[in-house]
Amino acid sequence: MTKIALLNSVEHQPLKVITARGAAYGDNLWFTPTFPLEFRSVQAQYPIFFHKDQQTGKLFPVALFGFSHQENLFLQTNNWQHSYIPLSVLRLPFLIGRQTVREDGVEHQQRVIHIDVEHPRVSKEQGEALFLPFGGNSPYLEQVAGMLETLHFGLQDSQQFVEQLLALELLEAFALDVQLDDGTKHQMIGFYTINEDKLKALSAEALTALHQRGYLQAIYMALASQSNVRTLLRLKNQLVQQAAG
Repeated sequence: MTKIALLNSVEHQPLKVITARGAAYGDNLWFTPTFPLEFRSVQAQYPIFFHKDQQTGKLFPVALFGFSHQENLFLQTNNWQHSYIPLSVLRLPFLIGRQTVREDGVEHQQRVIHIDVEHPRVSKEQGEALFLPFGGNSPYLEQVAGMLETLHFGLQDSQQFVEQLLALELLEAFALDVQLDDGTKHQMIGFYTINEDKLKALSAEALTALHQRGYLQAIYMALASQSNVRTLLRLKNQLVQQAAG
C-alpha cells in the first residue's frame, strides 16, 4: 500500500521517519537505480549494470545487491553492510514531484517534496522528526531536500547518459550464470552491460564527446564495478552455508 501526499508542516507535523535498516522497512531490494555522478561511490562496493523497465521499455543503470527478487545480500542482521547506500534507497519514503505555482500572474512548475505516508518507515513514535516543534523544517528534512535535488538532476543526467550509449550501440543484453559452492545454479536475465569491443572501436571524436560529458569515466567505472559480482557470490555462498547449518 502506498499513499502519496504533498508534504506540509500542518498535516504532517507529528510524523517521523525511521532511518534504521531492515527488510521490514523495504530494504530487501535486489537492485536500485543509480546515476553517473553516483558511480564513483557505488562502483567501490556494488556491481553496476543496466536494466530495462518493463512498462516503459527504458534502460537505466542500477546498483545490484543480489541475484533474485527481494534478495539484498548486503542486508544482514538488519544492518546494511556497506557504508555507502545509494540515494534512491536513502530517499525513501520521500519522492520529488512538481507543483504548478503562480507568481506575478505567470504559472511555472516548482519541485516539491512528497511523502508516502503508508511507508513502513513513517511513524509518529520513533525516528527523525520532519519539522521543528515551533515550526520550520528539521535538519533531517533539509538533508532529505538536498538528497532529492541531487537525485532529481542525477536521474535526468542518467537518461541522457543511456541515450548516448544507445546511440553509439554500446549496450548489450547478457545473462549472468552463477553457480554456488553447493552446486545450485542461478541465472540473471534482463540486464545489459557495456560492449567493450564496440567501446574500443569508437572514433576519437566519439570518445572525446563522451569524455567532455563525464560519460567516459562513468563507462569505465561501470565496467570496473562488475568485479563486485564476486562479492555478491561470496555473500550468497555464506548465506547458503548458514541456512544449511
